[in-house]
Amino acid sequence: MSNLQEKFKNEITPQLRTKLERKNILETPKILKVTINSGLSVKRDAKFIETLQNTIRRISGQEPVVTKARKSIAGFKVREGMPVGAMVTLRSARMWSFIEKLVSVIFPRIRDFQGIPLKAVDKDGNFSYGFKEHVAFPEIHADGADALHGLQVNITTTAKTHEEGIALFEALGFPFTKKIVK
Repeated sequence: MSNLQEKFKNEITPQLRTKLERKNILETPKILKVTINSGLSVKRDAKFIETLQNTIRRISGQEPVVTKARKSIAGFKVREGMPVGAMVTLRSARMWSFIEKLVSVIFPRIRDFQGIPLKAVDKDGNFSYGFKEHVAFPEIHADGADALHGLQVNITTTAKTHEEGIALFEALGFPFTKKIVK
């Protein structure tokens, strides 16, 4: 059990329960899964797909799945069944260790990081954040990276509202930008 998972179970959940005024501890929002994905964009050669898979494999510690186009789109020169990206879903121990690494290591390493905007949490309380460069992750060495590409991290929760999601992620230590009050 990771440090963050233990802290969530013993400290954060009871605090959220009182803050959100829930009668039952099972009503407090929890994290279900973390999804890491990246698209191919313009580069569709086999070498770039392999590079993308290796990057996601190193970041997550899990084998990524190559996502394929569901239908043809002539404007994007995409045919049905062509590879369009790679993704991985983390649950349980790997999920908690990734979230802990995200908060304590990855966000501080981002260049000119001013905090996460509140709009990164949607109306259902799920978190989505896009990284412009994958070199923010400690497993990736900037000088060894073949081509820079972005990554998308989605964290799915049981929160029902935007406010519940913000409360959950703030309790986990996510550095949100504060609203400017005039």
